[in-house]
Amino acid sequence: MTWVREQVRPVALGDWSLELRDDDIARIRFRGGDVLRSVRAVVRDRDWATAAWRVASVDVSNGAANRGPSVDARGEALAESAEEASRPRTGPDAEGALSDIIARARVILRSDSFGADLRAVLDLVARGSALTVSLELTTARDFETNRTGLVVLHSPSLAGSPLAVEHASGGTTHTAFPTDISPHQPAFDIASLSAAGMHVAFEGDAFEMEDQRNWTDASYKTYSRPLSLPFPYPLAAGETVRQSVTVTVDPRRFGRRIRPPEDDSGDIVLRSPHSPSVGSLTFTEAGPMPAISVGASTAPGDGPAGQIGSSLLVELDLGWSGWRAALARASGSGVPLDVRLVLPEAGSSTAVTDAVRELAPHRVARVAVFQPAGHDAEHVTDAAAAWVLRTALAERNLAWPIIGGARSHFTELNREQHRLPDDLDGVVFSTTPLFHTLETLQLEESIPMQRLVAEQTTRIAGGVPVHVGPITLRTHVNNVATTAPPRPVGADLTEGYGPALLDADDGRQTSPELAAWTIASAAALTVAGVASLSYFEEWGPRGIRDADGTDYPVADAIRALADLDGSVETAHTADGKIWAIRSAETLLVANIDAAERAVDLDGRRVALAPRSWSSITL
Repeated sequence: MTWVREQVRPVALGDWSLELRDDDIARIRFRGGDVLRSVRAVVRDRDWATAAWRVASVDVSNGAANRGPSVDARGEALAESAEEASRPRTGPDAEGALSDIIARARVILRSDSFGADLRAVLDLVARGSALTVSLELTTARDFETNRTGLVVLHSPSLAGSPLAVEHASGGTTHTAFPTDISPHQPAFDIASLSAAGMHVAFEGDAFEMEDQRNWTDASYKTYSRPLSLPFPYPLAAGETVRQSVTVTVDPRRFGRRIRPPEDDSGDIVLRSPHSPSVGSLTFTEAGPMPAISVGASTAPGDGPAGQIGSSLLVELDLGWSGWRAALARASGSGVPLDVRLVLPEAGSSTAVTDAVRELAPHRVARVAVFQPAGHDAEHVTDAAAAWVLRTALAERNLAWPIIGGARSHFTELNREQHRLPDDLDGVVFSTTPLFHTLETLQLEESIPMQRLVAEQTTRIAGGVPVHVGPITLRTHVNNVATTAPPRPVGADLTEGYGPALLDADDGRQTSPELAAWTIASAAALTVAGVASLSYFEEWGPRGIRDADGTDYPVADAIRALADLDGSVETAHTADGKIWAIRSAETLLVANIDAAERAVDLDGRRVALAPRSWSSITL
């Protein structure tokens, strides 16, 4: 599988430009200046799974060059309102202004995800300094949804910028985009937003905003159907959802006017530079190198043995009768175990006592405990969970470090930090870049957000070590599902367990580019106070090698990171595309850009191919 999954089509609409990334209207710009990260039609099922759209047709027409009716791929005429038809369509003036040109696009999407039959029409209309995206989405079958409608993504560079929120219920609130990652919604009851020379108006529902940096998404997201309303909710066959977003910009805040393309295709030709971009790196101290490990395989059957990293992270769901089989297989790794216990729905004291008895003969690096799904503190370590574990360890005179935090994302750690006991020996959370969307762009843009998350977690930890992991491409647990977590039928490993029962596999796991991403991720997450990083699984489809023991390219990156020791320094370029980490003897540097890059390192220039990494002996 190729690293980049999505098809990308650059489009120009008058003074506006954007990228159609499959179903995503991304990188929306006015006269070359960034306006919005994305506008997208989103459908979530009752467990927050995302509908996969199929692009049925795309049509783009710039009004100055195309006087006739526009048609889609099926020859279906695009409707034009009487108001639009009567509006004059003048070409560029002497300065390249496009004040009266109406430029248009239509994208038609289809989906049959989770048994639904969905058709969505996205109409884009650009007129001068305003761009409107309208959605008309119809279902042919009944289904239950947690969210159906438009979402808008705003750049994380807006952090700290003043924000005016006009409310659907009336009135205006003056606030700011959060600088620290906000645990809860920064804005509710949104009719429109004004910030940084733009005004974004919403129609069709009340909207609210969340800080998606919690999940290492590089965005703030404005979405519809407030979470305070019940979900899931039904959409009946034949029902139509209609929403629109209109963004209007102050042209004085943006760059020079641009002319439309000579033809009417709407395409922008992207030209590569003649020489690679050169970046500079300034290293800062990051403390001791975090211990590097991998997770126990959750795949079915048996796999290769062999020591990888400093420990092996194994999650034991004590509500499943097969947890002993998972422990037995993990214990063959030859390294200490980093144990994460998930309490059962009932009988937690007995279950933890049994687990500690089984663990006692093994080398254990540390142990965490989390409340189960459905508990008030689900997926989090609260005082009650920690007390059960501490009591069981005391009964056997075991002094293993007890860590706690969130089994799932930084989100839950950020929101539920008040539940953490004061006497934990460390704080833990896991992270995945592909929780909300599967685009490679999202995967790569998560790296700078990982740095923000690591820094904020060390502040939450208050001086105790931070342990990050599992770090996986897709989520290892669906912590937002409204249905019970899937568990194997039997007590053995013939079905696998945990992520093996979820949609957690990703073809990019075996791609060479994942090695560069992993080096960059480790550099981003390595800040003072972070004690360990645990990536992927030891083998299998979510691992660093296959079931026969053949390495995937990412295995070399894991081993290179594991070989670093002592105090380290990290650095990155201003655009977040090149990341480096170095010890006294070795420097690892990664380029996650799609273009060739070069960096100046201690007087010598190092060239890096697109999405590659290098190890340099110092």
